[in-house]
Amino acid sequence: MAGRSAPSRPVGTATRGTTNPNRLRRMDRWITAERTEVLRRARRPLAVDLGYGAAPWTAVELLERLRRVRPDAEVVGLEIDPDRVAAAQPYARPGLSFRRGGFEVPLPGDARPVLLRAANVLRQYEEAEVAAAWERLCSRLAPGGLLLEGTCDEIGRRHVWIALGPDGPRTVTFAARLSHLGSPAVFAERLPKALIHRNVPGEPIHAFLSDFERAWAAAAPYAPLGVRQRWMRSVRSLAADWPLTDGPKRWRQGEVSVAWGALAPR
Repeated sequence: MAGRSAPSRPVGTATRGTTNPNRLRRMDRWITAERTEVLRRARRPLAVDLGYGAAPWTAVELLERLRRVRPDAEVVGLEIDPDRVAAAQPYARPGLSFRRGGFEVPLPGDARPVLLRAANVLRQYEEAEVAAAWERLCSRLAPGGLLLEGTCDEIGRRHVWIALGPDGPRTVTFAARLSHLGSPAVFAERLPKALIHRNVPGEPIHAFLSDFERAWAAAAPYAPLGVRQRWMRSVRSLAADWPLTDGPKRWRQGEVSVAWGALAPR
């Protein structure tokens, strides 16, 4: 079957390119824990790191972590900026390649990824552009594939991402390095583009973060036992009113995931 013809130029706008080693480790950890079976069952365990930035660290690290689950995993790093693609070539090796491309996700032949990651990519776009970008990216997924789209700080201490399948958004995950967590309020500045402008009274995401703050304050007596215990207590309180999709095993890692429908903009 002939491969799909690609646009004459990549679709999208180059990001600022900011990147650091281990910036996306929390997302990688979630992928290898929550997508283990999908990776193991995949006929071709192919992942795409879209908009990896001025240096290829996140794509290199993603391959290393995926190969703990599937030794034959492959990663393709895509960048709009041709200079970034050229700079990444010395890091290419079997199973890891770098190509020029954007939201059209140009891959050889009819290859489709089981995982497509777009971290810190849509933040620079308008909110009205997000749905079309999601739809286009999800259309490139292999059956059972997943798109992860979100935002984190420069060294990966705080991260919020949305997991989407061909059917649309499914969950929102909040992840933090607990030793640096002052309060859940810090997640507000790392919300993905689809949610960040909705953090206002009357919107579900505002209600959720407000409840998280109240739960955190109520759990203050657990602080002497360590920040992890305070976090666990706070998340358990949230579970009474919000549809959390994970459990204590992930919570202990400084994560909590919520069904998208509960946080979707009104």
